[in-house]
Amino acid sequence: MSVRVRFAPSPTGFVHIGSLRTALYNYLFAKKMGGKYILRVEDTDQSRFVEGAIEGMLESMDWAGIKHDEGVFIDENKNLYQSGEYGPYIQSERLDIYKKYIKELLDKGHAYYCFCSKERLDKVREIQKAEGKIPRYDGFCKGLSEEEVKQKIESGQSYVIRLKLPANTEIKFDDIVRGVVSINTNDLDDQVLMKSDGFPTYHFAVVVDDHLMKITHVIRGEEWLSSTPKHIYLYEAFGWKAPTFVHLPNILNSERKKLSKRHGDVAVEDFKKKGYLPEGLVNYVSLVGWSPEENKEIFSLKELEEVFSLERVSKSGGVFDTDKLNWINQHYIKECDDNVLTDIAIPFLIEAGYISKEDINEKYEWIKDIVSVVKESLQYVKQITDKVNIFFGDTVELENDECREFLKLEHIPTLIDALEQKISQKENIDEQAVKEIFKEIQKEYGIKGKNLFMGTRIILTGQMHGPEIPQVVKILGKETVLNRIKYVKENIL
Repeated sequence: MSVRVRFAPSPTGFVHIGSLRTALYNYLFAKKMGGKYILRVEDTDQSRFVEGAIEGMLESMDWAGIKHDEGVFIDENKNLYQSGEYGPYIQSERLDIYKKYIKELLDKGHAYYCFCSKERLDKVREIQKAEGKIPRYDGFCKGLSEEEVKQKIESGQSYVIRLKLPANTEIKFDDIVRGVVSINTNDLDDQVLMKSDGFPTYHFAVVVDDHLMKITHVIRGEEWLSSTPKHIYLYEAFGWKAPTFVHLPNILNSERKKLSKRHGDVAVEDFKKKGYLPEGLVNYVSLVGWSPEENKEIFSLKELEEVFSLERVSKSGGVFDTDKLNWINQHYIKECDDNVLTDIAIPFLIEAGYISKEDINEKYEWIKDIVSVVKESLQYVKQITDKVNIFFGDTVELENDECREFLKLEHIPTLIDALEQKISQKENIDEQAVKEIFKEIQKEYGIKGKNLFMGTRIILTGQMHGPEIPQVVKILGKETVLNRIKYVKENIL
């Protein structure tokens, strides 16, 4: 049978980094096995539905390059559509399907109606807690006769439908990451399958959908591990073959607790807004919980498709290390095409007030030159606003006292006069012209090495370190360079 996997998010807000990794591992496994990767939307909990969350999730996945073969898609006009032979792929559109299968469970005696009020359930759980027991449903409605059930429904009483688990039964399954998992039904609850609003719970809908969509492997977070025995029992109740299960370890913060919004950036959108490249984020996330056979950390998505295996997924949670993410992302920034990087950088430069929207067309090549010069120092693109101030304005601000002390050296007046004279004489100031000027100053005035290059850098930028000076001068242009020299002579020296 051909491999079929699915990513099935709930439209409840942002796409968590953990969700990105789950989607990625499903995608990579499907690609490795020549199978299909499906995206299904699980929106049965209508109380948690967030408007626009489906569109946002699809856009995040598209940005990350994790493309699905079937399911829910978004077009260029941000309209949702579905494609595939096993739809609908949005659970709220499958209610008639769930009604059919819940009836089958009721008819077979594997499910039952429960009319207990919230107040009664809360009271039962309070008593169980006080007695040191696991709080769970006590089976009060399990023994109701058909006549009693009929009367209660006809009288308009609200109800849910619960799974009828057998007593004291071991349920086992083999998990690719966890190995054999065994849980006794005495430690489980008679799970609600259909809620009072007519919508299925996750536990019921996921089994029905995975079966009907022919899912062969369920790859999901470890938070679902304790629920899996109930899912296994549902497969048995229907007489269906269960898929292979894979429960991924959590992504942890530096304190080895589950990564959450309280600890800073955890959404794909957060990283996108900072100017992380999708290649960098996906490469890093793939390594949080999975290790390749070879001693290598930089992988393109295509390479990951070839080397990924579920057998090398760790049982223990992986710590989200921002420093390592930044190191990997910096690699991709250095390799990135300057046009692509410039387009990512422009909104940050506009927001910081360095350029205007009009500058995009009028000065695009100049902006690209700036991006090209500073990109190797960037860990994520938003940092560009901290790196480009040296390219704007006619004044110079010394970054520290060390710069101020350097400008007190006795050769500086000679150097600044020489720079002013020679730059004034040049018609065009490009990198080659600057190199020629440096050679002339070395030959005529004997100013060399650090005295020449660092001296020039401080005079023109106020900084001791930074991009190559010929590149800086080319970007600044003749007029700005001469204005800065004049400013330093009149205000700093």
